[in-house]
Amino acid sequence: MKKYLSIVICFFTLISVINCSNDDDQTTGNEEDQNTNCTNRISGGIYPSCGVDFVSSISLGTMNASAGNDSWGWTDPSNGKEYVIMCLDNGTAFIDISNPETPVYLGKLPTATQNSSWRDAKVYQNYAFIVSEAPDHGMQVFDLTRLRNVSNAPEVFSADTRYTGFGNAHNIVINENNGFAYAVGTSTFGGGPHFVNIQDPTNPIASGGFVSDGGDSYSHDAQVVTYNGPDTDYTGKEILIGSNQIEIVIADITDKNDPKTISTINYTNIGYTHQGWFTEDQRFFLLGDELDEQRVGFNTRTIVFDLEDLDNPKFHMNYTGTSPSIDHNGYVKGDKFYLANYTAGLRIIDISDISSNSMNEIGFFDTFPSSNSTSFSGAWNVYPYFESGNIVISDINSGFILVKETTP
Repeated sequence: MKKYLSIVICFFTLISVINCSNDDDQTTGNEEDQNTNCTNRISGGIYPSCGVDFVSSISLGTMNASAGNDSWGWTDPSNGKEYVIMCLDNGTAFIDISNPETPVYLGKLPTATQNSSWRDAKVYQNYAFIVSEAPDHGMQVFDLTRLRNVSNAPEVFSADTRYTGFGNAHNIVINENNGFAYAVGTSTFGGGPHFVNIQDPTNPIASGGFVSDGGDSYSHDAQVVTYNGPDTDYTGKEILIGSNQIEIVIADITDKNDPKTISTINYTNIGYTHQGWFTEDQRFFLLGDELDEQRVGFNTRTIVFDLEDLDNPKFHMNYTGTSPSIDHNGYVKGDKFYLANYTAGLRIIDISDISSNSMNEIGFFDTFPSSNSTSFSGAWNVYPYFESGNIVISDINSGFILVKETTP
């Protein structure tokens, strides 16, 4: 009997995996109702999923917040413990996930000024750097090693220092290779990247900024890398790719006193050039436009550019998702693209054959099962970089959700 049961289980597991790339064939309505092979699986009690398992969650109420937004992660180098930095409307929560099934809400660093729907954090050398659209917020700096010794959780934390060279900011980018932070969407430099030297984390130093030569200097989001891609003209240079509302801007910011625009990229059906990420070989750039689904009316679209020549970038392909929901933040890890897709939750897309114009959805976890509409609800951000394989979903409506890809 056990032998035959095992065969049956393996058969249905195989069918589920095969059908992950074919789910959400329709464009509206409830995801669970649309699909029978993949989405009939309910993970965590309420979440339709395929190829992804629910691990744990912490509600907004537990964190005394009204809405979630961005997120990031930190791994303690002294012991390998993993922590989540969960941004909220009224501050930043810190969560110990060393025991993933029973995460511990350690406490919150309150907002520096007012509440805001926009807050963002990144990490450098065991410090979190946090910005917000709250007026006069600046950049909070928090020593993450303090989380090792929390004895009475949840605590109310204070910042170790605060940089006030700008007021509000939409986002923050950090190049961990050289210890520079880039606040984007501030009121300085036309909204372009505001450079801050954070090599001494508790003594941040203003280091200039960048105003693009393109059609819009305001960077909504960006990625900064020490370049090691196919264009050997820029090997070793510090390259910024800014998502600048109406276009992408590629810049050489190696010399902080003389940053230069390399090129700009336009594309069809621009709604709002929002956020993007390099493939690991730095050949392709995957861009999300936040308003094109609403304004044009097609399914989730990821636009891919070929950046073999940074001076002459080219359109490569459009990837069309499985629902009309709006794409938000997406990150590449290995041959997978992890996308926070608002009402469609986390989507995992295979990009191993991207050079041949092939991208395929291989898994999902829907944190907003009631709808796949083009509305700003559900998954704001995902963080897929923990060594353990645990993936963070920060959800506007539900708070912190931890998931993990299903072991085949």
